[in-house]
Amino acid sequence: MVSVTTLDLARVRAIAGAVVDPEIPALSIADLGVLRDVRVGDGGVEVDITPTYLGCPAMNVIAWEVEAALAQAGFGDVRVRLVLSPAWTTDWMTQAGRDALRAYGIAPPAARAGRRALFGADDETQCPRCGSVETEKLSEFGSTACKALWRCTACREPFDQFKCL
Repeated sequence: MVSVTTLDLARVRAIAGAVVDPEIPALSIADLGVLRDVRVGDGGVEVDITPTYLGCPAMNVIAWEVEAALAQAGFGDVRVRLVLSPAWTTDWMTQAGRDALRAYGIAPPAARAGRRALFGADDETQCPRCGSVETEKLSEFGSTACKALWRCTACREPFDQFKCL
């Protein structure tokens, strides 16, 4: 068992942050912006995560994976807290996360989308396969609640776009 001290903070953050999203395994929870905070002390480790959507089914799996990864690294008393406020936003995604989405075939959300995204005002959406901006939204609902279904009119391929929030 590893004795937990403040010196372990960076290590705990790296281990927890490396856990991948079970719905998009190319994306770590750190790059997704779901990993919100890590605290270490004599009482153990506490990790805060924020869901992309309230009721996101992946959060239980993510919490379990964080606990398992830290236990495997020798950290004993691990608590994962679900933090709902402030609400998650796509602005918390890293550039590496946006790049990973694109490489995985999912169009990343627009950076700093703002309030326009709440009212369905879509920015130009680039096809993750061919790079064309000649795209059209087919459905507000994609393969998961956090994605919308689009089609590229240039290469004719359908693709998901991670919704702006």
